[in-house]
Amino acid sequence: MEDKNWTVRIHITEDGDNTRAEAVLTTDDTPDDMIAVTGRGVARRNPLDRPVPEIGDELAACRALEDLSIRLHDIAADDIVQLTGPVDR
Repeated sequence: MEDKNWTVRIHITEDGDNTRAEAVLTTDDTPDDMIAVTGRGVARRNPLDRPVPEIGDELAACRALEDLSIRLHDIAADDIVQLTGPVDR
């Protein structure tokens, strides 16, 4: 079995007290088999808190990765249901 490389890119945008992140997973498979899954996360700063952009980035990215994980798990679960079990003969 050959090694595989999957890449996760996180895109972060800030708008005032809101930070949004998208975590996009892509595989290095052939274009026909390539997987692209996106998770999203949001962080909102309480206006009474000091503005520390890194915290918003970390929270939004963390939440995007968590969402990505759940989506990838759902894809795997669907594949298990569809592709496992007895072979029809």
